[in-house]
Amino acid sequence: MAECFASGTATFLIMGNICTRDCLYCNVEHGKPTAVDKNEINHLTDAVKKMKLEYVVITSVTRDDLPDGGAQVFADCVIRLREEIPACKVEVLIPDFQGNPASLKKVLQAKPDVINHNMEVVKSMFSKLRAQGNYDVSLKVLKNINSSSVISKSGFMVGFGENRENILRLLDDLASASCTRLTIGQYQQPTLKHWPVAKYYHPDEFAEFKEIAYQKGFQYVEAGPLVRSSYHAARAR
Repeated sequence: MAECFASGTATFLIMGNICTRDCLYCNVEHGKPTAVDKNEINHLTDAVKKMKLEYVVITSVTRDDLPDGGAQVFADCVIRLREEIPACKVEVLIPDFQGNPASLKKVLQAKPDVINHNMEVVKSMFSKLRAQGNYDVSLKVLKNINSSSVISKSGFMVGFGENRENILRLLDDLASASCTRLTIGQYQQPTLKHWPVAKYYHPDEFAEFKEIAYQKGFQYVEAGPLVRSSYHAARAR
């Protein structure tokens, strides 16, 4: 955390802390979310100013209860930050918006510097761990991001029980979607109720995956046991 603040970077969660989905690896509360706080955008802008941030990552819980999945809220946040703090770079880490291209278009038109959509897990385990998501829909989101001038980014974790071939397949799929920035981290079981860790990968294995990703055409890769999607986010621009 100190490393992030020292670099002028911070991540903000918008639209509440209750998710409409229930992924088996995630410790975020799920259920019926509360209404979106109309003053949230003001709180966000004020915080960025007070913290004198140079790079901001905006993410959210998945809001399948909203008509556009919360896309307009993301867009409004980006636009406001552009207006009031033009020097600050903005990355958004978005859900899949249930594959709705109109929702994604709202975010694209706001022109954040980077749009991140995490795959999270390999294809063979996707439906089991992310039952309310869809592997192909997530890939399509990334393809549609790449069709714009906005930088596309994704990330996933290892340690669920996948094998090397599964990981290489995911790297190939992401490369085919023209995703250019990538994070790879180790899954850590939040509680005993969550999916158990099947394997702890050695740092050398992460180094190998990083090298393979570069060979497949990725322009920036962070890979390591403690890496998460916002780690060194500003470097991925």
